[in-house]
Amino acid sequence: MRTVHQWLTAVVVGTVILLGIGFVHFDWLRPAQTASQAVDSLPASLLSDPISALPLSLPLDPRKVALGERLFHEGRLSADHRVSCAHCHNLATGGVDHRRRSQGVGGHEGSMNAPTVFNSGFNFRQFWDGRAETLEDQVDGPLQHPLEMAGTWRGAVAMLSEDDTYRADFAATYPDGISPRNIRDAIATFERSLITPNSRFDQFLRGNQNVLTETEQAGYRLFKQIGCTSCHQGMAIGGNMYQKLGIMEDYFSARGHLQEADLGRYNITKLEEDRYVFKVPSLRNIAVTAPYLHDASAATLEDAIAVMARYQLGLDLDKQDVARIAAFLRTLTGEYQGKLLQ
Repeated sequence: MRTVHQWLTAVVVGTVILLGIGFVHFDWLRPAQTASQAVDSLPASLLSDPISALPLSLPLDPRKVALGERLFHEGRLSADHRVSCAHCHNLATGGVDHRRRSQGVGGHEGSMNAPTVFNSGFNFRQFWDGRAETLEDQVDGPLQHPLEMAGTWRGAVAMLSEDDTYRADFAATYPDGISPRNIRDAIATFERSLITPNSRFDQFLRGNQNVLTETEQAGYRLFKQIGCTSCHQGMAIGGNMYQKLGIMEDYFSARGHLQEADLGRYNITKLEEDRYVFKVPSLRNIAVTAPYLHDASAATLEDAIAVMARYQLGLDLDKQDVARIAAFLRTLTGEYQGKLLQ
């Protein structure tokens, strides 16, 4: 474990945002206390909720949702007619493919770990580097990327126009029929429908205080106290800001083998302050979306917690603290179409 001085310094740096809005207070810390002991002694009234529950439903056009669902699973949008959006974002497996890096047409491997598509409509930007502002913009990337779907908009429109069912469905939904804009809109509308409400934690936020165990509640208190909510807050528990990977220590020097994808936002802006900066991922359904981080370097939830604590907060958490936080994070698994994600 680090010295008390180092630990306190890391907490202050990692939670500067929270200090500004009054989520946590540190005057109760004692040098002899571990992180978990300190949290257990904190009055619940001082730990307000920086996280809000997901809505149970969204007001979306059901015709667009249904059409977008078909397009999301349509392999013929790719060059080899095999790779669909669902190829990398499998709705049966947490909206991910559980690979370190996804495989596109011809088995070509991408450069980053595919994030989950569930609750992606709540992200303020799309992709790890935030290069797409909206879900509609995001559709362009995979469809035309040579390592992913390797398709073209001309080819997509031509293929869909030859399908009688697609022609009829587009005509019934969009006055101008099949077009790149309408394809993007339908897929994005479907993706916005992919919310996962009614997790046990959401039930807790809505007033069911008995739905979480003592260990899970202790994990939530610890999650807030050590500063995780400085980046992971709001309805999506993330997805609403950028952050550098390696605030307290140089993550990439420790890992080695620097790749272009590791540069994050720098690849988009070419600004030095954006080097190693990424969109903070949502923690919704985190327990079912392994592996973790943009480089998939954390194989388990516990690995990810330890890495984030060390490099983002400057903390070496003991096994009990990691277990408590992991217990809390497992309560974030929600439901899709009435069934708990697997």
